[in-house]
Amino acid sequence: MSETNKTRRRRRTREETEADLLDAARRLLARDGVLAGVNLREVATEAGVNHGQIYQYFGTRQALLRAAAADLVRSQTEDRDGHWDLPFAERRQAMFRHRLREPELVGLEALLALDGDGDFSPLPRFAQTRQSMERDTAEGAFPEGEDAVAAHVMTAAAQMGYIIFREAYARDTGIPLAELDERAAGAFARMVAGLAAAPPEAT
Repeated sequence: MSETNKTRRRRRTREETEADLLDAARRLLARDGVLAGVNLREVATEAGVNHGQIYQYFGTRQALLRAAAADLVRSQTEDRDGHWDLPFAERRQAMFRHRLREPELVGLEALLALDGDGDFSPLPRFAQTRQSMERDTAEGAFPEGEDAVAAHVMTAAAQMGYIIFREAYARDTGIPLAELDERAAGAFARMVAGLAAAPPEAT
């Protein structure tokens, strides 16, 4: 390593070093896959920082991954302030398409959940979501007695599951991935519409 590179790296701020570590962790996850896990020494090498700085800044592998997930959530929600004003069905369909464009976050969340991380939150913006669901209920967007929270959780689970398995589903079905994504989005929209629609009257 040249003296110039050493000087540049010594002068990085904490914020820059943390950002480099988060970027490195995400690159390694994208390269190796979620189940390969994350080796902290390899993350440090990839980021060009001292191995000890990961523990200094994040403490544990789980904390590093949580920070990477939170950073992705922040960057992805900055321009989505109007999202919670949409009706339930439109919110869920918009989130499904958003997750299709950003599968990296789903992979991080899956890794944290499988790792048994007690501090991991799969619903980081749930306070805002709950307010939207209360409005939906008040406006009659759900059938009377519908469990809005359960509807939100199960549609979130359907989104996450599809994103995790979509490439394998495409291989097994022989359907091109882009086509399968569109067909799955249509099926998801019909599922969500069924939750929001009034149940048929008994005959």
